[in-house]
Amino acid sequence: MESLYKPQTGKAEILNLYNQKLKDLNINYSYIEVQTAFGKTNIIVSGNAKKQPILVVHGSNGCAPIALETYSELASDFQIFAVDVLAQPNKSAETRLSMQNDDYGKWLHEVIDHLKLVNPTLAGFSFGGLIILKALEFKDSNIKEVFLTAPAYIVNGNPLKALFKVFIPMKRYMKTRKTKYVEWFLNALFSEKDDFALAFLSKVLLCFRMDFTPVPVIHNRDAASIKTPITLIAAKDDLMFPGEKMIKRANKIFPSLKQTVLLKQSKHVQNTFDNKRISNLILGAF
Repeated sequence: MESLYKPQTGKAEILNLYNQKLKDLNINYSYIEVQTAFGKTNIIVSGNAKKQPILVVHGSNGCAPIALETYSELASDFQIFAVDVLAQPNKSAETRLSMQNDDYGKWLHEVIDHLKLVNPTLAGFSFGGLIILKALEFKDSNIKEVFLTAPAYIVNGNPLKALFKVFIPMKRYMKTRKTKYVEWFLNALFSEKDDFALAFLSKVLLCFRMDFTPVPVIHNRDAASIKTPITLIAAKDDLMFPGEKMIKRANKIFPSLKQTVLLKQSKHVQNTFDNKRISNLILGAF
């Protein structure tokens, strides 16, 4: 299989940023590596080992340390399992799964089974939300509750806006290596400036083969089959997955929808304040 890294030295540079981010979090953690049918999966374990488990899933072109930072307020009340998604710029295998079938769901259940998690809570952002919904489609009897923030797979935004505000600046950066183009598309997606995202994605765009496959949306019948309680946090100014449109469809298709929240001042990626609000929603549910 052809490596997703180009050149291979790019992998070391990306993982150096990964390691630095994890170090900057200043937390106690350990690694668990599990072998699944789809490849090696790396998990970072943190939080309170005496508390209930929560498995957190990062977004596209991300890594587990980002998820640990996003849900850092949960560390005292949960044992946190942050998974490195396959075929992303992180420490898991480079096996690229299809969004069109149930492979992501099967993979995440394998991870849960290997970790011996009993009725875990799941929380995910963006592409991580798609993965969690795929897991619920495949089997949801062993999952306690899920919290999805700006998830993929429910609705999609205007493709022309995404083209001009995100994908064209990405391509211009890849051609010119001028940082201003990364800053342009980050400003369209992020609610606040993020220096790590700028450094990390600048390297990822040059050294990693990103997946530009169109994101599907869940079928009504599959959504109707899910019984696990879902809390949906949507962002009003989300270019990729518009919040009001998402909540409207979610209310129609998910019988297990427990709660919806619209972050009125948020773009696709939340700011620090809204991340704390999301963590408080999770804490309040328990």
